[in-house]
Amino acid sequence: MALVREVGKFGTVGSIAFIIDLAIFNILLQAGTESRVAKTISMVIATTVAFLGNRFWTWRRRRHSHMARQYTLFFVINGVGLGISLACLTISHDLLGDIWPVMKTPLADNVSGQLIGTALGTLFRFWSYRRFVFPADDVEEPATPGSRPADVISQSPTRS
Repeated sequence: MALVREVGKFGTVGSIAFIIDLAIFNILLQAGTESRVAKTISMVIATTVAFLGNRFWTWRRRRHSHMARQYTLFFVINGVGLGISLACLTISHDLLGDIWPVMKTPLADNVSGQLIGTALGTLFRFWSYRRFVFPADDVEEPATPGSRPADVISQSPTRS
């Protein structure tokens, strides 16, 4: 149940960050910014929003080390996620775009960089954040709102 709540909160934070990323990316494209530069700028801004949402809401009950260390690690992991998005965008825009010019349109850039790249990057980020940035404590989160960790532990089956 705790994993379902985490996924829901992560999805909410990610959706907000995605909207910010999408809006800034398209504003920069309309302003004539090169697609990979636009994606990098939009993702850095969206990543900052995602870090704050995940640290202070999604995984607020988990162990938190030095904030600068977490932020740095969060950005490194997002750098890999950005690489995944940029790889999808490059394959679509540059490689496939040389064969089919329609792949160099803003719509194709949004599909490859924003939808496909973000989806693949999100899977990687969720796993990485849970494992490295916001690691679980020894005590699980309460299964129900208002219950204490001791209540959860006392309900676990005993070994004989």
